[in-house]
Amino acid sequence: MSASGVTTVPASDRASRGRAPAPGHAPGVPGAWIRAMLPRRALDMLPPGTLTVGSGLLVLGLGYCAHLAVAGHSLPASGMAALSVLWSIVFLLGLGVFLPIEQELIRHVAARAAVGEGIGPTVRRACALAGVVLAVILVPLAAAAGPVADRLFGGDTAMVTVLGCACAALAVTAVSRGTLAGLGAFGGYGAQLATDGGLRAASAGALALAGSHSAVAFGLVLAVAPLLAVLLTLGPVIPRLRPGPPLPWAAMSHRLAQLLAQVIINAPVISVRLLSPGSPAAVGALLAAAVLTRVPLFIFTSLQTSLLPGLADAVTAGDRARFRLLLARSCAVVVVLGVACGLLATILGPWLTQVLFGTQPVLGHAAFGWLAFGTLCYMLAMVLGQGTIALSRHRDQLLSWLAGVAVLALVTTAPGAVTMRVVTAYAAGCATVAVVLAIVLARLGAAAGRHASGRAQAWPTTNQ
Repeated sequence: MSASGVTTVPASDRASRGRAPAPGHAPGVPGAWIRAMLPRRALDMLPPGTLTVGSGLLVLGLGYCAHLAVAGHSLPASGMAALSVLWSIVFLLGLGVFLPIEQELIRHVAARAAVGEGIGPTVRRACALAGVVLAVILVPLAAAAGPVADRLFGGDTAMVTVLGCACAALAVTAVSRGTLAGLGAFGGYGAQLATDGGLRAASAGALALAGSHSAVAFGLVLAVAPLLAVLLTLGPVIPRLRPGPPLPWAAMSHRLAQLLAQVIINAPVISVRLLSPGSPAAVGALLAAAVLTRVPLFIFTSLQTSLLPGLADAVTAGDRARFRLLLARSCAVVVVLGVACGLLATILGPWLTQVLFGTQPVLGHAAFGWLAFGTLCYMLAMVLGQGTIALSRHRDQLLSWLAGVAVLALVTTAPGAVTMRVVTAYAAGCATVAVVLAIVLARLGAAAGRHASGRAQAWPTTNQ
């Protein structure tokens, strides 16, 4: 990453431009079977590595669904409610706290790999930062284990221990995946995701066959599966940890906007648990509904992983046309994906959650519609957020997510039925972020057009 905060494109991505096949598109690697099914025009719209990562995410998403489906048929309502809250908290912390570390590591490793510098100090710095963040989470969690268990897990302190173990797994996977992606090793990245998903499904199936009805046992899958996946895909990384220049602590600072994004997306399940603690069936049903309506996110994440380097490269080159084209294409893909999956979830969701997850019929089509609309807006916000990051407008992105959280809180505390309040709050919060970010980028584009000159760099990139 350059001094201005603009991401450096991985060496593998640079080398792939102008020659075929691109990373993740070559025959014999994960994603080749998807490539064979897509037309050439569709492939050209995807950044390098998208199909490889997408294949792994597809298996991981199926593993998530299998894990929760088996748990839904194996656990009593109270146990499934506890697992639902655990699942939501793990995702909030994973994507809000540890994903920023992974993304910063990707950018720094890519920058060093592009100029031939050793990445050893960078990875060690990321390990230290992940360890510090993990300690900040675990120490208060251990001190308040009793109250946390009473409020969130029905008094089961073992679930608090499981939460701590899952957090440790998140810290490890953030460093491992950040290193793989930064090196352009999308095959290894996708393999780790796929292994994680396969282990989740297999572990849940083994627990069901053993007749387990323990929320703790099903919760431990969230820690054991990702850790084993890291161990099984660690081999190719170790030889590439060569010595290099030291990396200062300040260079690995993570972004608060990511945490706010995960507060919004995971708020419905946690809010229902807190606002209506006597309705465990509603908690489990809402988690199942959230999983179904977020299926597009598993596909979208593969696009997001490879979008930022392309946007940053366009900004560095002062290529406003390419920047706008990448954003427009990504938004178009998101809208098509969100509308198609959202309609299916809205129509079939109430039936699918009962059949797949064993939930009670407490949510109607309207609730699924709001959740699907919120997911569409969330994906748009993430695409537009990548644009602000590429322009180093981190403060604008943060303010946008703060506005979304404010709207979320306002709608959640309004009068009305708890379930409908939390799903509409989710949709309103995500829509607010998407609209604010769109306005920010439109104003930046207009300003860049007015001040453009013969220089290569005409973007306003001073907002930090």
